[in-house]
Amino acid sequence: MRLQGWFRDAGEIYVLLTIGDGLVAQIPSLILSLATAIIVTRVTTNQSMTDQTTSQLANPTALYVTAAILLLLGVIPGMPSTVFISLALVSAGLGFLVYRLRENEQTQQLKQDSSASPSTPIEEQDVQWEDVSQVDLISLEIGYGLIPLVNTETGGQLLSRVKGVRKKLSTELGFLIQPVRIRDNLDLEPNTYHLLVNGVLRGRGQSYSGKELAINPGHITSPIEGIATKEPAFGLDAVWIEPSQRDRARTLGYTVVDPPTAIATHLNSLLYGTASELLGHDEVQQILDKTAERSPKLVENLVPAKLSLATITRTLQNLLRDGVPIRDMRTILEVLNEEGGKTQDPDDLTALIRPKLGRMIVQSLVDISDDMPVMTLEPQLEQMLHNAVQQSQQSKTLTIDPELAEALFKSMRVEVQKIEDQGQPAILVVSPIIRPWLSNLVRPRIPDLTVLSYTEIPEDQSVNVVATITAQIEESR
Repeated sequence: MRLQGWFRDAGEIYVLLTIGDGLVAQIPSLILSLATAIIVTRVTTNQSMTDQTTSQLANPTALYVTAAILLLLGVIPGMPSTVFISLALVSAGLGFLVYRLRENEQTQQLKQDSSASPSTPIEEQDVQWEDVSQVDLISLEIGYGLIPLVNTETGGQLLSRVKGVRKKLSTELGFLIQPVRIRDNLDLEPNTYHLLVNGVLRGRGQSYSGKELAINPGHITSPIEGIATKEPAFGLDAVWIEPSQRDRARTLGYTVVDPPTAIATHLNSLLYGTASELLGHDEVQQILDKTAERSPKLVENLVPAKLSLATITRTLQNLLRDGVPIRDMRTILEVLNEEGGKTQDPDDLTALIRPKLGRMIVQSLVDISDDMPVMTLEPQLEQMLHNAVQQSQQSKTLTIDPELAEALFKSMRVEVQKIEDQGQPAILVVSPIIRPWLSNLVRPRIPDLTVLSYTEIPEDQSVNVVATITAQIEESR
């Protein structure tokens, strides 16, 4: 018995000295691990750790959950019920106290906000530069009925078509076209869209999602059922038809396109016509930087030694306004280097550049192997305009008799219509001195007429005179 008592005592002492000491030794490690975890998982804020820990622990929800767990432990048989139930009551009381304190703080804050609002009216709030929005260079506004054309998840292709237009024009014109901002406008009719340049409306049209546009090239007389309209880019007669009528429309000779293509074509035509407005100082500087990578001396000797950036920008804008691309920057800058020391006038520089780009201008109008159909002015009429230009050199404006101008434009429209009906480009060739002024007068009235000077036609280009423009005042009365 004594041996058994000694063995039991020895076992108890062994357990206390081994397991108990081991548990006690792990307490510092447990505390260290807990502290490390708190530091590692701490959210980065401006609060100190003490304030952050206090704000997180002083959470009514956390205290209520703790009270519920302690109460559950207290009702388990064999557990020290008094201790656990007391702790549960304390946790619940703390949770209720914290809840009331936060509720009172929120009430006081609302009172302060309501009392401060009358003394700081909205009208007196400071206006910041962030409140001033800049207009978009190019934007497309659409009605809500056209939103499916933009949604790529439902098969909308308008975004890809617009990107294609930008890429095509950038390649053709010689500078990067800025991105087109597309946004919905609830003020528009559901199937209406607006094209804006520099925040100004420059074109509008209608499109129908789920339909297709059948365009009449001009010689089709067979009608087709649908919504009659005008093709927005070129003003041709067109009809919005159901997709099931596509094959029949093509059989009759109609050109059938989907809504994204119709809008993209309109956008392409508009941006090409307003290219001079899309070219600014930033774009010209980028062009010069790009050219300097291949021809550094060409750019270094020109800017700012001979010409300013503003003069070069104005000259390039003149070329674009005349429909002349600026892809061949090497030739353009060579002319500016040669003539920049003689004149600073952008109009004069433009007139000096155009003959150097004559072959490119002509090839954009006719094929290299075809005769170029041209119209000329009656010699007496051309001499009359020549004299008027010489008298208007200072004002930069061609001033002619209104009746003569009316007769001139009337004769031009008749001849242009005849040439276009034959499927040929309308080209008027005049002397270099009157070309700039006559081109400025004709452009807004007869957009399809191209005005060239004799010096801009390459020597090896064959020419066919198809009409002579006359202006008889007696006939116009």
